[in-house]
Amino acid sequence: MARYVAQRLLSSIPVFLAVLTIIFFVVRVIPGDPATAALGDYASKEAVESLRERMGLNKPLPVQYVEFLGGLLRGDLGKSLITGEPISAAVKHVLPYSIELAILGILIGTIMGIPVGTYAAVKRNRLADYIGRVLSLAGLSVPAFYLGILFILLFAVQLKWLPSVGGGELTDPVDNISHLVLPSLTLGLVMTASVARLTRSAMLDTLGQDYVRTARGKGLAETVVVVGHALRSALIPIVSLTGIWAVGLIGDSVTVEMIFARPGLGKLMVGAVFQRDYTALQSIMVIYAAFVVFINLAVDLIYGLVDPRIKRE
Repeated sequence: MARYVAQRLLSSIPVFLAVLTIIFFVVRVIPGDPATAALGDYASKEAVESLRERMGLNKPLPVQYVEFLGGLLRGDLGKSLITGEPISAAVKHVLPYSIELAILGILIGTIMGIPVGTYAAVKRNRLADYIGRVLSLAGLSVPAFYLGILFILLFAVQLKWLPSVGGGELTDPVDNISHLVLPSLTLGLVMTASVARLTRSAMLDTLGQDYVRTARGKGLAETVVVVGHALRSALIPIVSLTGIWAVGLIGDSVTVEMIFARPGLGKLMVGAVFQRDYTALQSIMVIYAAFVVFINLAVDLIYGLVDPRIKRE
């Protein structure tokens, strides 16, 4: 297992480096000069050149690239062009809100989606199956931003059970969780629909296999057959989809954070785009890329736990 983990870790390094390289060049080929965008179209030529020098944009691209990587290795994300403050301070403030939202959303989608899909497969072409298929299709059809607005209207405006905006205080667990419920449900339920549909499809394939019929023929309890034999064999595509949706939730979190006026990387990135804060945008994209690479690494490691044959390949 240790060798398998080491191989996956080493293979993630060039992937992350390639993503960093793409981010570096994409940000620099965007039409318009970052210094001019930051100062405005009416800024003097001298002011623009001075800012370009401070940003290092007057240096050759290879030199800028090396300095970019060197700053990341030191944990230096640069300074905001708008406020002049270190970007790492702003990221440190909002990062816990984004992490807790993503983790809880993934947990809700997985914990709810897999049992619903499994039960629908076991009860194929019965009432429970029809209900599960209709609900999952409805979940896939409703955008996250619309579902979030419905939750605000119902639970915050009408029932007044939960707050509708903000992220709460991290030092106050009750306040923090109360602000986290609606955003995480918004992300989690959208993911639940997709996971449930794939789980049902994967389970239908495995329930008809010979080894499942053999397990039933041995007199094993139905729960053992379904969970211990069929579900475990069906977990590989489910884990794959969960990883894809986990990456998608990072993108959806941008919309959810805006709807619930919640602090987070998504809201910070949108602000950097509108303010044309070139340095902040680049740094936030790097953090998002790190999230994506980490999720893909986690999925690869889970593959090895679900199916030991993968570790031997």
